[in-house]
Amino acid sequence: MQTRRTFAAGLASAACAAPFITAAVAQSATTIRVSTAAPPSDFLNRALERMKADLEAANVGIQFSVHPASTLFRQGTEVPALQRGNLEMCSMTTFEVAQQIPELGYFNRGYLFNDHAHLRRAFDGPIGEDYRKAVSSRMGIEILATHYLGTRQVSLRQKRNVKGPADLAGTKLRMPAGPEWLLLGRTLGVAPIPLGMPEVYLALKTGTIDGQENPLSIFSAAKLFEVSEQVVLTSHVVQPVFLAMAKPVWDKLNPDQKKAVETAAKAAATWGDTARLDDEKTIVETIKGRGLTVETPDLKLFREAADRAYTGADATKAWDLQGLKRVQSA
Repeated sequence: MQTRRTFAAGLASAACAAPFITAAVAQSATTIRVSTAAPPSDFLNRALERMKADLEAANVGIQFSVHPASTLFRQGTEVPALQRGNLEMCSMTTFEVAQQIPELGYFNRGYLFNDHAHLRRAFDGPIGEDYRKAVSSRMGIEILATHYLGTRQVSLRQKRNVKGPADLAGTKLRMPAGPEWLLLGRTLGVAPIPLGMPEVYLALKTGTIDGQENPLSIFSAAKLFEVSEQVVLTSHVVQPVFLAMAKPVWDKLNPDQKKAVETAAKAAATWGDTARLDDEKTIVETIKGRGLTVETPDLKLFREAADRAYTGADATKAWDLQGLKRVQSA
């Protein structure tokens, strides 16, 4: 009888202790939060959600959460948040890197990459390895994977005949903040208006801006077709975005965690690239089906305007021109 009572008491004690053991395990897990401006339905956010699922399945002691549409940190503040220890991960752009490493600003040049394959050749080879090393050593940020954000196109809230940059003169076009974004706006012939992505829909609806530029998959995911009449296929930037982690966070991960995070990030980026490329095959027809006009301008005129805008511009004086030629010939 005494043995039974002792056994029952042991079970009760274990049952009481179980919640505390679970809580202790949860508290010891490494927290990784990802901030991105991507809309919830965009492929970038969905890729990050796949990364979350893969890390949960790996069961390596990481609590991973994804925060889309700038709900955790405002667009443009994520990189400083990483560097101050206030955030673990974000979807960083080449424009944000160039703000701290100006000689790499040529990665922001309009009409730099010809297509997705050109982008991948650059970032998946020695060029990309050098880029990642520079970002790690000089910014304290680890690039885990490069994701194809898409090819940026112009959309307008009211239709107009656009054959070249001159036809966009005076257009108030939303662009992210930063000197190289504004310089990019000059190549398009527009009057660039800095504005956060979450504010774009209302600004188009009210006429605060005349248009915006984004990859068409993001244009669709953000439902900007509801407040636009026309898309102009300028194809001015074939854009990468980086799944990036604060280096102190990366350095604290154990080997199993590092392997799981890197594997999940690369798998997420590969899935995102494939899904976005597949979407790009049909999205123009989808946009036309929504009643929008799709204009195909003379890209030669835009490329010539880009050459003029970048020649001698203050923002380009720090660029590594040998690096630029290396990318162009990749």
